[in-house]
Amino acid sequence: MQNRFADKNSEYKMMGAYNQIPNVNAHLHTPFSFSAFEKLTDALDKASDEDVKIVGINDFYSMDGYEEWNKEAIKRHLYPLFNIEFISLQKEDQDNGIRVNDPNNPGRTYISGKGLRCPPALGEPYASQLADVRAESNAQVKEMCRRVNELLTAFDAGFTLSFDTIERFLSKGLVRERHLAKALRMSTCIHFKNEPDDIKNFFEKIFNGKTLKSGIFDYAGVENEIRGNLLKAGGGAFVPEDPKAFLPLDNVRQMILAAGGIPTYPFLADDANGGFTDFENDIEKAAETLQRRGIFAAEFITTRNSIEALEKYAGYLHNNGFVVTFGTEHNTPAMEPVKLSARGNTPLTERLKQINYEGACVIAAHQEQVRDGKPGYVDAKGFADMTNRNQFIKEGDKLIQKVIL
Repeated sequence: MQNRFADKNSEYKMMGAYNQIPNVNAHLHTPFSFSAFEKLTDALDKASDEDVKIVGINDFYSMDGYEEWNKEAIKRHLYPLFNIEFISLQKEDQDNGIRVNDPNNPGRTYISGKGLRCPPALGEPYASQLADVRAESNAQVKEMCRRVNELLTAFDAGFTLSFDTIERFLSKGLVRERHLAKALRMSTCIHFKNEPDDIKNFFEKIFNGKTLKSGIFDYAGVENEIRGNLLKAGGGAFVPEDPKAFLPLDNVRQMILAAGGIPTYPFLADDANGGFTDFENDIEKAAETLQRRGIFAAEFITTRNSIEALEKYAGYLHNNGFVVTFGTEHNTPAMEPVKLSARGNTPLTERLKQINYEGACVIAAHQEQVRDGKPGYVDAKGFADMTNRNQFIKEGDKLIQKVIL
């Protein structure tokens, strides 16, 4: 693939009074899926405190937080982006044993939608399909909860968990296994009155003899151990995901388009050992495959990756016409900065900041045009006129500057 966009016209330098590249975080989970933040507004407050000016909500299977995100972001002079995330299945890759962006499950593919309509609007059959996926996800966790309670009863723990209570008080309707882990951690601490020895002895029992490695007040650590020892494959409360929970990749792509968004591929990129998945190992081949599948945008969770991998992968994609953005997720109990960095707290380079900002500008212009009833950056079939990217960058920059200044 030739670098058709790597020329002096491929970057649009910002105009106006904001004399530096604004910080962008285009992928933040909120309590409408699972989040490190107790409230949606906590994410926006933290972004404001860290001088992050463009913020993208990016919940699993949910657009429910969009209107609050919009209102509260504007109130803080932050520019809101409206995104969503799915777990899909690419049957061709599954049949060939190709790991895509899930390192453990061939064919399973995370896919985001960027710049959806706000207020949300999704017609049939997609609204029913989305509701079915959410119901399947909740059903799996409900069965996990039942199995956790069987373990608690077998070990005479003295308490059990209520799925209905978890759904009502710890979630916004979509219950994930992290909610279950959080509920078990909280209930254990309450039942044993935060006595470290009692809590550690209890977890050693239900972990089948494995010692709790985290301190009892390391909430993220304890919850991760609960997931690893009880809720994942091999654990006493593990429940395999029903294939019905994963829509085919193209189906998810069509759903994102129907909601007004830009289908976007989240790159896993390099792991701590410098390894890549089968699909992503060759960036040129991966980019060509994505375009063939009708995906012209990509994103990275930068804290996962080395600065070298980000420069290589994001730079290559940007130079070849992709819309590229970065985020942090915040979909674990651990509270990390909202301002982006690469692995090891390495600051992003100016080039990476520029790529991220330009991607945010395209999304901003796209969602504004879609709101006005226009096609946006991608057409009805999801194909982008990449030669028009620079015009969307200019339009998006103007929209963003009006809000953040």
